[in-house]
Amino acid sequence: MAAAGLRALLSTVRYEVLPARATEEKVLAHVPRDVVVTVTASPVKGLEPTLDLAGRLAAHGYRTVPHVPARLLRDDLHLKEVVDRLREARVDDVFVPAGDADPPAGPYHGSLPVLRRLSELGGPFARVGVTGYPESHPLIHDDVTVQAMWDKREHATYIVSNLCFDPRVLGDWLLRVRRRGVTLPVHVGVAGPVQRAKLLAMATKIGVGESARFLTRHPSWFLRFAAPGGYAPEKLLSRARDALADPGSRVAGLHLFTFNQIAETERWRRALLDRLED
Repeated sequence: MAAAGLRALLSTVRYEVLPARATEEKVLAHVPRDVVVTVTASPVKGLEPTLDLAGRLAAHGYRTVPHVPARLLRDDLHLKEVVDRLREARVDDVFVPAGDADPPAGPYHGSLPVLRRLSELGGPFARVGVTGYPESHPLIHDDVTVQAMWDKREHATYIVSNLCFDPRVLGDWLLRVRRRGVTLPVHVGVAGPVQRAKLLAMATKIGVGESARFLTRHPSWFLRFAAPGGYAPEKLLSRARDALADPGSRVAGLHLFTFNQIAETERWRRALLDRLED
C-alpha cells in the first residue's frame, strides 16, 4: 500500500478497550481525542461496566462506542433504558454484536432483532455497527455470516471485521461481501502490537470462564500472538495492501484490538506514522 493510503488508515483508527479498573486512566494518558474508543462488554461482567466507562470517556471528550451485545439485554425495557442512558451521555454510536452470553439474558439470541427494535425506536443513534467475520466463526457457517450482513444492512451504518491474520482470507472476504451487494463501509479489525505476557495477564483479568471460551474458540489467534516474531501488525497491513487500497473494498479505517495494551498500541501507531512521513 502506498504510504499515503496507510497514513490515512492509521489516521482513522478505532481503539477497542476492555472496561477494566485502569482503562480510563490509560485512555486519558495515551489516546488522542480524535481517536474513537470502543468499549467491549463481557458476559461475565455484564453491560454496566461498559456503559459506565463509555459515559465517562464521552464526558472527557472522546467519541465512544459501547458494545451492546444482544444476548446481554434482558428485554425491550432494558434496551430502552440502555438507549436513554447512552443518549443522555451524548453517545451517538453503538456496536451491536450477538455476544457470547450462554444462555442469553433475555429473548434476543442475535443482533438483528435488536437492530430492528432500534429502528422502531426511531434510530436513536447516528451510527450503528455490526460484526463481520473474515475468518470462520466457530459456531456459524461462513455463508450465514455473510448473509447476516445483508439482512442487517438496512439497520446498520458500518461493519467491523473480526480479527484476521491472513491477508488473502481478508481480501477474499471483502470481495464476497461486496459481491453480495453489501455496501456498508468496513473498519478492518487488526490486533495491535500484543506482547504475550501481557496478553496472558489480560486473559486472567477478564475471568477464567471467558478466557477459556476465548482460547477455545480462537486457538489460532493465541498461537499467532505467542510465537516469537509470529505477529506484527505492520506486516499484515503491508501484505493486505491491495485489498485495503481497492476503492471497491470500501475500507473506512482500522479497528485496533488493543487488549488493553493502550500505551503500546498508540506508541506503535505514532512510530509507524512518523516512519511513513520520512
